[in-house]
Amino acid sequence: MIYRPMYVDKIMAYTDTPFVKVLTGVRRCGKSTILKMIMEKLKTERIIPEDHIVSCRYDSMEYEDVTAKEMFAELKAKLAPNGKTYLFLDEVQEINGWERAVNSLASDYDVDLYITGSNSRMMSSEISTYLTGRYISFRIYTLSFAEYLTFKRSYRTVGDPRTELAEFVRLGGFPATHLQSYSQDEIYTIVRDIYNSTIFSDIVKRNQIRKIDQLERVVKYTFGNVGNTFSAKSVSDYLKSENRKIDNETVYSYLEKLEKAYLLHRCSRYDLQGKEILKTQEKFYLADTSLRYSVLGYHSDTVASSLENIVYLELCRRGYSVYIGKTNDGEIDFVATRQNEKLYVQVTQSMDSEKTEKREYNRLLEIHDNYPKYVLTANEFAGGNYEGIKAMHIADFLLNPEY
Repeated sequence: MIYRPMYVDKIMAYTDTPFVKVLTGVRRCGKSTILKMIMEKLKTERIIPEDHIVSCRYDSMEYEDVTAKEMFAELKAKLAPNGKTYLFLDEVQEINGWERAVNSLASDYDVDLYITGSNSRMMSSEISTYLTGRYISFRIYTLSFAEYLTFKRSYRTVGDPRTELAEFVRLGGFPATHLQSYSQDEIYTIVRDIYNSTIFSDIVKRNQIRKIDQLERVVKYTFGNVGNTFSAKSVSDYLKSENRKIDNETVYSYLEKLEKAYLLHRCSRYDLQGKEILKTQEKFYLADTSLRYSVLGYHSDTVASSLENIVYLELCRRGYSVYIGKTNDGEIDFVATRQNEKLYVQVTQSMDSEKTEKREYNRLLEIHDNYPKYVLTANEFAGGNYEGIKAMHIADFLLNPEY
């Protein structure tokens, strides 16, 4: 296992507190491995006896027909007779009514609970019904660029980060694809399997969707339009042009299900003058850039929007709420807020012309406040400061968590 302190340390800060620790995220982003890391640290650093640590993986065939009542009885029987028991329940959403079992354990017994899940049953709105005020949610993402380099160093020499970024865009950050040296085709085969299992298990099967071809066309449209604002109507109109009739409500429903399966992230627009979140023309970003290329194939002309996707995910990892900034004359790629902090970010693949520089800087110069403003690019240039706006390489921004 390659240690992921970004998550392990944050989660372990709540060890021995009364809160249920809930880890959510797209399939195969590393949730189960993070649970193992926490268990290992409890044994080695907290010196917790093994018989006080109980682990169950509920996507195993062993639990296929288990009820919530049976789940509760089994876990209750495994509790240590003296002292606290540490319960690690992986993919717990596979048990219908798991929330009641977890709530009873947390309320009535001396336990420290950690649970993971990969679909809509683990969304905050679902959990809060039974665990109101009793849980803390941790969103787990695929590997950051910094984590990707750490994984890669375990099996090959890592080059200059700016060069490595181009490969990260293509190959993405699913941990399973970077445990050894795989070819691009091998990585895309692994990612397609993750994609297919998510679509068919977490969306089609769970929601009893019959028009699978229709769903996949919406998926491909969304994957092909990463970083572009669009509406359900624009998706519907596009499919109608291909003689595929679909109404707006169905498109909204599919997009919501893709979001609840953690394949998509919805990014709303924020009116910088009116100080309000707008409900139209949102953008969607993928849980990982490799999803796009494994499904649609790799095309160099999509790199710009994939870079934007990577920066968006990095801002989310750092705990920011991220929006598209609407100005009078255009848009700021990202407005990121975190408590009393705020920053503005423009992402561009290159700044090799005066026209591009002027466009990127001018959008940020429209904003008259003292919060940090960045222009991030992937081409080789010296960087610097233009009227208070910091310009830098995307790789440098991704590798410095202080920004």
